[in-house]
Amino acid sequence: MTMRVGIRWRAPAAFAAVCAVLLTGCQGDQGQDRLGEQAATVSPTPVRPSGYGAVFLAVDECSSFGRTSFTEVSCQSERAAARVVARHDGTVRDGPRCPATTDFVLHISEQRPSFDEDGDGAVPRGYACMRNLQPPHPGDPGGGGGPRTIVGDCVYDLGDGKVRETACDGGGERKPEFKVTKAVDTRSDCPASTALYVRLGGTTPVGCARPV
Repeated sequence: MTMRVGIRWRAPAAFAAVCAVLLTGCQGDQGQDRLGEQAATVSPTPVRPSGYGAVFLAVDECSSFGRTSFTEVSCQSERAAARVVARHDGTVRDGPRCPATTDFVLHISEQRPSFDEDGDGAVPRGYACMRNLQPPHPGDPGGGGGPRTIVGDCVYDLGDGKVRETACDGGGERKPEFKVTKAVDTRSDCPASTALYVRLGGTTPVGCARPV
């Protein structure tokens, strides 16, 4: 994830500013570029075998992985790779946030196939919050990806007031420089060791990050 941040250096010329987080997937802010985000848009299949549920990619249904596309499959299928943990109509910008440990988001294009789940001739535009059936889980704290930045995640400095999330264990392309240790209402609630403020959104929108 790429984020705008405010850095408070522990020096006489210190300064601080709340970041503007560019969240991909469920947060839907502009300028998104999140590690682990699946860029492919899902188009519902015109005809689906029975047993996959009444709604396309409903909660607890599964999808396969492909190079350029994702399809709904039975969760018992050997092709099943990820499960839907939340499903919403509309766009990610205007819709509810995905669960904190979502691994990636599938954006569903509005279609009017010859066959659909309720027979009205339309599959509405929406998005599915996905969780991999097997590790790795980039949406977990410190996992280095997912559509949200949460407590336990690590980031590195991109310059020009921006940072990007990376794996806390150092296994990513870049080493971690800061770790989000707490989520609070305002910057003044962060501990004295805070060197970076990250906008997380939600009920506790400010993330307090310290050097690692």
